[in-house]
Amino acid sequence: MTGLTVAGIVLVLALIIGVGLYSGRKVKNAKDFLTGGGKAGPGLVCGALMGSLVSSQSTLGSVQLAFHYGLAAWWFTLGSGLGCLLMALGYARALRNSGCVTELQIISGEYGGTVESIGSVLSATGIFITVLSQVMGCIGLFTLMFPSLPLSAAAALAVLVMCCYVVFGGAWGAGMGGVVKVVLLYLSLMGGMVLVLRSEGGLDGLTAALSSLLGGTPLGLVQQAANNVPNLTGAADIPRRFMNLTARGTMKDLGSCVSLLLGVLSTQTYAQAVWSARTDADARKGVLMSAFLIPPLGIAGVLMGLSMRAHYITAAEAAALAAAGQAVPDLPVLASTLHVMPVFALDHLPPLLAGVVLGTLLVTVIGGGAGLSLGMATILVKDIYKRLWPRLCTPAGELLATRLTIAVALIAAAALSIVVPNKTLNDFGFLSMALRGAVIFAPMTCALALKGRIRSGFVLAAIVLAPAAVAAGHFLKLPGDPLLTGMGVSVGGCLLGLLFPPRKR
Repeated sequence: MTGLTVAGIVLVLALIIGVGLYSGRKVKNAKDFLTGGGKAGPGLVCGALMGSLVSSQSTLGSVQLAFHYGLAAWWFTLGSGLGCLLMALGYARALRNSGCVTELQIISGEYGGTVESIGSVLSATGIFITVLSQVMGCIGLFTLMFPSLPLSAAAALAVLVMCCYVVFGGAWGAGMGGVVKVVLLYLSLMGGMVLVLRSEGGLDGLTAALSSLLGGTPLGLVQQAANNVPNLTGAADIPRRFMNLTARGTMKDLGSCVSLLLGVLSTQTYAQAVWSARTDADARKGVLMSAFLIPPLGIAGVLMGLSMRAHYITAAEAAALAAAGQAVPDLPVLASTLHVMPVFALDHLPPLLAGVVLGTLLVTVIGGGAGLSLGMATILVKDIYKRLWPRLCTPAGELLATRLTIAVALIAAAALSIVVPNKTLNDFGFLSMALRGAVIFAPMTCALALKGRIRSGFVLAAIVLAPAAVAAGHFLKLPGDPLLTGMGVSVGGCLLGLLFPPRKR
């Protein structure tokens, strides 16, 4: 890594840390910290939403998945955009009219405190899984850029920068930092997409390069052994694998889209962006901006992942070829597929620009982890801590508790990321969104639209059993998509409650 590359990284990090510290000057009380005092315009709403939603899964994870499955990696950003669209058209005004500051408060206002407490723990757990993946992505970037940096030091650095992003400014920091991040991200990814299309000779040239390397070749025939994906036995397998939105299976990929769509509606962090707006119109405009800005980023990431697939091999593939007695192609070797996107920047961009792109990736991961940790802390403080410790009801006590919870959550994620085995980041993202959607979506929708018509016991059962069904489907690898199973349980429990309405007082 050259000095110019390091300078580009430092420049971007200094910019985002400066924005975080500046935003802290706008925080006077807990309301300013949690929702920006309800003063945000459409740009800041969009920045806060995209700053946390467009994270490591949308960038590093999507490029990583595209390396193996091509266009099917688009589902994360496509589903996120559809979720924002549904939020803008169907939920933004209802959320703001609820008079609440957490989604669990909406549910508890209709179904009671027990439902809120249990749902808070489960929802916070789902968010923490995504925070963990953000910290893992950040550590991966630090260790790639600075190979001599110990893993523990990379984890500590990740926590420090995420804290600067959000602990000082809260919603203001997430919104202002998100605007900077979106601008940098668009410049980086769109520039990368143009470079791929020009260097590969368009989609036809890219497909030909993939076919030459993988279509029935020894490398194509060790994919199962090396990457746990189906082998590519001939040229006809190339478009079916890499140019197919449902390459991983129709139910799996559509289920992933649904998990993103419902996860956006069921995540406290994204709802806080809606509550931070000055008016209902500003909230709707900001969320609509996000809906249209997010999906193109996924297409850019897919093209970058495919370009890297056509010209690089992984260390696992080299080992599988050697074990099979086959010659290893004379191509650059990736130590991990998590490095696909940063290696693209280092190998194909001018040094200073590569540093800016790497810094932008860091900011993307940092913003995602910081914003989600803010949402998780808001749930814990508002829905649990204040019930257990009434002294937190003072504005100063609530603000301090929120900041400390963010720091503790990030430190815990950093500690776990050192011992948790590395895996595809989007696996964590889809699981987390599925858990959040299973816990929040159906009960919150019923609380907003079916007031007084469902007995609380049925909603409580839905909140407990739905995430259990998601977890069982994921870890036991049961047939069908885990989210669809969990949502079936959740919606079924709520609909059953319609048959046994509450007794009239």
